[in-house]
Amino acid sequence: MASLRCVHFRRLRPDADAARADRRGGSDCTGRRRAGRRAGFVLPLPKAGLRAAGRPTTAQPRRPTLNPSNYQQQWFGTPGRDLIAGTVVALALIPEAIAFSIIAGVDPKVGLYASFCIAVVIAFAGGRSGMISAATGAMALLMVTLVKEHGLQYLFAATLLTGVIQIVAGSLKLGDLMRFVARSVVIGFVNALAILIFLAQLPEFKGQGWLMYACVAGGLAIIYGLPRLTKAVPSALVCIVVLTGLSVGLGWGERDLLRTVGDMGALPSALPMFQLPDVPFTWETLRIILPYSLPLAVVGLLESLMTATIVDDYTDTGSDKNRECAGQGVANLAAGLFGGMAGCAMIGQTVINVKSGGRGRLSTLWAGAFLLFLIVMLGDWVARIPMAALVAVMIMVSIGTFSWASLRNIPVYPKSATFVTFATVAIVVGTHNLALGVGAGVLLSALCFAAKIARLLHVTSHCSADGAERIYHVRGQLFFASTTAFAAAFDFREPVRKVTLDVTHAHFWDTTSINALDKIVIKYRQAGVAVELIGLNTASKAIVERLAIYDKEGAGEAV
Repeated sequence: MASLRCVHFRRLRPDADAARADRRGGSDCTGRRRAGRRAGFVLPLPKAGLRAAGRPTTAQPRRPTLNPSNYQQQWFGTPGRDLIAGTVVALALIPEAIAFSIIAGVDPKVGLYASFCIAVVIAFAGGRSGMISAATGAMALLMVTLVKEHGLQYLFAATLLTGVIQIVAGSLKLGDLMRFVARSVVIGFVNALAILIFLAQLPEFKGQGWLMYACVAGGLAIIYGLPRLTKAVPSALVCIVVLTGLSVGLGWGERDLLRTVGDMGALPSALPMFQLPDVPFTWETLRIILPYSLPLAVVGLLESLMTATIVDDYTDTGSDKNRECAGQGVANLAAGLFGGMAGCAMIGQTVINVKSGGRGRLSTLWAGAFLLFLIVMLGDWVARIPMAALVAVMIMVSIGTFSWASLRNIPVYPKSATFVTFATVAIVVGTHNLALGVGAGVLLSALCFAAKIARLLHVTSHCSADGAERIYHVRGQLFFASTTAFAAAFDFREPVRKVTLDVTHAHFWDTTSINALDKIVIKYRQAGVAVELIGLNTASKAIVERLAIYDKEGAGEAV
């Protein structure tokens, strides 16, 4: 293998370079790559034919896309597309917010006000541009019992506490825990949500005639056919406009031939007002709302961080997960103070936004602001939008969200990854509990990883020429999953005077591995065999010296 040398590039301002790249029309990711090449990053290059240019510097990690110097790009990089995408999202949010309000057992305006507040606030406070947050079904399911047993005001109080918990989570940088979520879990999460989005549309067909099916089919034809002709306008918006025009012009809604948004529930006609929850500020109130606020905070953060990860991959840009945690908290505080319920990121509406060209924070802000404008100023017109149009849009979201490549790649993917993906999908779809599904997926992926690493442990041995000493060579990771195989590799009945354990290529990780070492050494010594341990690396030596007891008095009775 060719030896490597480091080439040091002249250090400029990477953020300024990235901004210049953006102004030239390059993508944000391209700008960052160009900036990185100018920022003094160390690149390993073949030694042959190269000459070092100055002293090498330490390699710098990739910066997230969302940094203050790029703030203008986040807001006004693509304003036209952001406004159009936000318009489509606002129209799609209305029936969703009403439906989730009904699930939670509250007035539709609670979900609509929440969607407005959360979308507007997260546009400023969130860590991922182009992502849509509002009232969601996953959160609504957790509120049912609270509303039924204690009333709406306690829901507002629980929403405020949810926001506080999420802000604390962001301050503690718990967003960094997303790196422990395996790709197979993310794929399972995405596929499960796609299935749930599709299943949520099926009740709209119940009791409907052929016209509903024809309109949905026509809407899907527009959504998938229009981009072949032009991409100037999002096909989802054209679908909504065309089907609404036909429904209004032909009187389908008035003759009850098609369900409309107005059939979902009454739209509010007033602006949301600031109000504190009408509950006593006592420990008893905290005891009531905390068991609901904790799972709300966890589910909200999980769905938001997973959605951010998906958008990161889709757009090839980065996000600030810790800022997103805190931003969700601030948004829920605003929702609770303006008569809304807790919410989080919505993968369905986020996919609509991204596929419609929305990339900046302006798309999220406009989605929330235009939502409020629609329900307050144009409520009568919005109520006449046929549900068939929105069902077609959501089916498009479901199809676009599902990772079809995960099915095609089953023959080549590791069986453990496929198992984790299908388990995550099954649990999420079966329970409608995103936190449970993702938690189970993370646990299963960790167990599969541990089992795979444990199988890499190898113990070989050879005997000295005189037959008096047995030397064992250990390779691999010694931890709870590999200690059984480690202990089984030794022959305690062999008639030797000395045993040498060479662990040069091994590493001790936990108390279980140290306990196994203690048992092996003590068992040999009790049989009169001398034991020598050699080759400990620095970290293993530290944990052995701190935890091992085989050299301590009374070790034989302790293990």
